[in-house]
Amino acid sequence: MTLLRDTRYPTPHELALTARALADEHPADARLRQAGTSRAGQPLWVLSLAPTGGRGSGRNVLVVAGAHANEPVGGATALALARRLLHDPAHRAGCGWHFLLCADPDGADLHLTPRPYSLLDYHRSFYRPPGPEQPEWAPSLLPPDRLPPETLALTALIDELRPVLQVSLHATDLGGSWVQLTRDIPGLAEPFGKSAAELRIPVENGASDAAGWPSPGPGIFVIPEPGSEAAGAFHPEDTRLSTWYHAHRYAGTTAIVEVPMWASDLVGDPAPHPDPRGALRMLAGRLTTDAALVARVREAAEPGPHRAAAPLLRAVDWTLSLIPRIAVEWTGAGAPSEATAAYIASIDAFGRRLSLRAAAMLLRVLRAQGHPAAPGLDRLVTGWCEEFSARFGARWVPVATQVEHQSRTVLATYERLVAAER
Repeated sequence: MTLLRDTRYPTPHELALTARALADEHPADARLRQAGTSRAGQPLWVLSLAPTGGRGSGRNVLVVAGAHANEPVGGATALALARRLLHDPAHRAGCGWHFLLCADPDGADLHLTPRPYSLLDYHRSFYRPPGPEQPEWAPSLLPPDRLPPETLALTALIDELRPVLQVSLHATDLGGSWVQLTRDIPGLAEPFGKSAAELRIPVENGASDAAGWPSPGPGIFVIPEPGSEAAGAFHPEDTRLSTWYHAHRYAGTTAIVEVPMWASDLVGDPAPHPDPRGALRMLAGRLTTDAALVARVREAAEPGPHRAAAPLLRAVDWTLSLIPRIAVEWTGAGAPSEATAAYIASIDAFGRRLSLRAAAMLLRVLRAQGHPAAPGLDRLVTGWCEEFSARFGARWVPVATQVEHQSRTVLATYERLVAAER
């Protein structure tokens, strides 16, 4: 496969324009339609590729991009996959492919980093909405009558397509690549690991998002079954109530494919950590201290005329509210007595990004207000970004490389799923 030449992340508007051009170029095979409307009135676009003749006609794959506003690679991957499937339709034999190009265009418009040059550049325009405003997470946090329109559009799309496979395209700011599955797909670890190695992307063996989950192979994690006790670590959301599990009512499986913007080899180190509990106590203490610094500044900030102030402050408050529970879990009786260096590194990165994200979003509000606390917070954000990058030896993963790895992983996931059904 040849790497694309993309050097930036496309905006939701650019995604729609490119998808329209693809549909116009391939009228017999591609169709662009609106699947719903965002809270701000933006269209939610779906690009659909028709199946070619063959066994299993009527099957569908749904690829969801842009579910998290700060993870913009998914839209680029969706378009790259669509182009690939149009030019090499083998994977469309009896199977339609459908791409929700951006599940949260409103959030994407607030996260303004089409071409970040550094972690600091990325965070200067950072935005990630609070959990209840995220399309995939909302069902795990809100009653059915309060779900946002983006979530309703996504679940309606799943109900319509009944996908055998749903793939959600995600990204992490700094770390490695991993895949979360709602059901095990045998054999996926081999092509996933091969792609990561060829593209010099670390495999995240101890992803904090998947702490305690079964791992059938390096970087592959299976979400615990609904009804089990292990819902997931460090989050108020119950993963199993998200839209990822909505496909299960139609016997579908969901894969969440994570790829890093900046890579770090620390998250792939399988060596045993000498003192996991001591490390977690230290990380919990740092997280609590850092969050307190941000919280003190937050007390002085009020929504002003800046259009984005209200959503930014909601996101700041949500992020800060997570931290006390996380610190307790890291230092509680359930803290592991044995863990790999990769796992502790993943926890380290997770804690750093929580405080940093809250500070970065708050800084956007203070700058727009000309608040006197803005320069001091700016210095804090700058220092944290520099420390984060240096601690993890961060190296930029070109957008085209991120896209290529996600594309390969999506196709491999479908291939292994089909093979397992034979």
